[in-house]
Parts: sequence; C-alpha cells; structure tokens
Amino acid sequence: MLNGVSVARRTFEKPASRSTSLSLASPAWAPSARPTSCAFEPGVQMGPLAMARQLDRVQGYIAKGSAEGAKLVAGGGRPSQLNRGHFIEPTVFADVDPTMTIAREEIFGPVASVIGHDGPEDAVRIANDSRYGLHGAVFTQDLDLAYDIARQVRTGSVGHNMRVIDWQMPFGGFKESGLGREGGVEGFRQYLETKTVYVARPPARLTTGAS
Repeated sequence: MLNGVSVARRTFEKPASRSTSLSLASPAWAPSARPTSCAFEPGVQMGPLAMARQLDRVQGYIAKGSAEGAKLVAGGGRPSQLNRGHFIEPTVFADVDPTMTIAREEIFGPVASVIGHDGPEDAVRIANDSRYGLHGAVFTQDLDLAYDIARQVRTGSVGHNMRVIDWQMPFGGFKESGLGREGGVEGFRQYLETKTVYVARPPARLTTGAS
C-alpha cells in the first residue's frame, strides 16, 4: 500500500486514510513536539529562520494558505515562549489543492502541505506537476513499490521512509531546482575538461598497450 509521497514540502496521502492519519498525527506535528528555540539548546529540533525578511515571507505564505482555503492543522505562528528572533512554529496545512500557492511555490520555511490523491499514479502525477524537483521521499512498507514510485518521481534524489543526503552520492535537482551535481563521481566532472582527438586509425600505443 502506498501511504505517502513527499516532494519538498508537499506530502500526498490517500483520501481514505487522510483524515484518520492527520487526526492521529496532529499531536506529533504540534509545535510542542518539535521544540523551536536557539539551535544550541539541548532538545531543540528547529532553530530560527535566517533573517527578518524570510520570516515575513514565510508568514505571508501561511496567511495565503489560509486565505486560499487550506486547513491549518498545526503551528502557523511564532512560538509562544519566544518574543524575539526570527522563529516560526512548524506548520502543517491539510486539504490543500495542488493549485494553491503553498503547493506551487518554494516557501523555504517549516511549512508542509498535505494533498490527497487517488492512488500511486495520481500521486506521481501531482508530485511531478511542479517547476521544482530537488528531493523527494516515498513512505510505504512495500520496498518494491517504493522503488517503482521513486523511478517515476522527477526529483534529483528520492528517499524511502526518510529524507537523507549522503555527500558520497550525487546531489542536485531537476527542472528549476538547479543544474549539475555535487558529491559522488558526478560532482568531480564539472572540474574536468574533455578533449576529442580525431585520427584515421588507432595510434600504436593504443593497440600495443603502451602508455
């Protein structure tokens, strides 16, 4: 069974299990379950945004999500214990339509959009209907299905039941999520120059094995 597909901050769940899973997951997604404060404090899972204008940008997207009809199920504001700094609570929207702004644009903040789907093919269609394609994840206990879905999703990397970056492997995006790759053998290729030599026949050193 396909339980979920996630691309960037968009998460797709089956309609039949959507309300139940959100209801059960909401306590775990609540701001209190994801401590937000100074990143150097013990137990903190989320620090501040980089700057004031980014905080304003994220708050603007949260307001737009509510205005366009998405259901705010967790977070959405500043942590109650913090009256200074560029902090925002981990935020989750349900009942998100793929055409909504929060589903179409990169927010660069802790905001997740949950979108219903009618099965694996529909989930892949929604996931690929984006200008971006940096990283994705497939959440299911069926490894074969996860691999099949991962091959169809147009992102530079895909995780199974996790989001992970291994710099020994190539990392980079599709579409508007960048060009080229970092990490792995592919990451070295941008530092190489390729030369082509045209000859009528192979040189002796190539046919005799000489260097």
